[in-house]
Amino acid sequence: MDATAQSNIPEYSVADISAAVKRTLEGAFGRVRVRGEITELKRYPSGHIYLSLKDEGGKLAAVIWKSVVARGLGLDPENGVEVIATGKLTAYGDRSTYQLMIDRLDYAGAGALLARIEALRLRLAAQGVFDAARKRAIPRLPQVIGVVSSPQGAVIQDIRTTILRRFPRTILLWPVPVQGEGAAERIAAAIRGFDAIAPGGPLPRPDVLIVARGGGSLEDLMAFNDEAVVRAAAACRIPLISA
Repeated sequence: MDATAQSNIPEYSVADISAAVKRTLEGAFGRVRVRGEITELKRYPSGHIYLSLKDEGGKLAAVIWKSVVARGLGLDPENGVEVIATGKLTAYGDRSTYQLMIDRLDYAGAGALLARIEALRLRLAAQGVFDAARKRAIPRLPQVIGVVSSPQGAVIQDIRTTILRRFPRTILLWPVPVQGEGAAERIAAAIRGFDAIAPGGPLPRPDVLIVARGGGSLEDLMAFNDEAVVRAAAACRIPLISA
């Protein structure tokens, strides 16, 4: 190539190229939703979470800033879980890299949810959590019935109506959210709270617990498939019914 041809090729600084790539990438995509399997997840003392999303065609680096983690993501990220990540793509010229800044995570359909539930079931079963010997007999006519459920849902009204019609008994409701961020922790805490009531105290100790919610999608029911809830139910000394 002669000098004249070479002089017609635009010349850029490294900073020019880096800035142009950043403008192009962030301008072309803006806010995006990316489906992939979480891998290489690392939680740092700073509170930030770094991970990658992968599928059969590639891998995308991603970050969840600590402010987003504190606010709530929609689910707790785990390696091996297929998700839909929502966020913004950004480029870093000093490292010639790009990544997705995630501000929300959702399970990628029923298949991912069922796989997660089955993996948890197998792990807890191997630890003996579901052994038949652990089950407690349900009293035929309990005097006090504890209910862990939403105070606004139709399910508590159904429970009250059914018990009133068949054999009126004292009902203690421990109100909890039954879906969404923090629901699993509240449900587990309610089970432990009922179990901590001392016999003969000012508050009657339930003879049986009902942990219940109404219908809903698989995503809506995920709080009841949380490990914390399963372990609280397994440790509870009061016979427990899942409804």
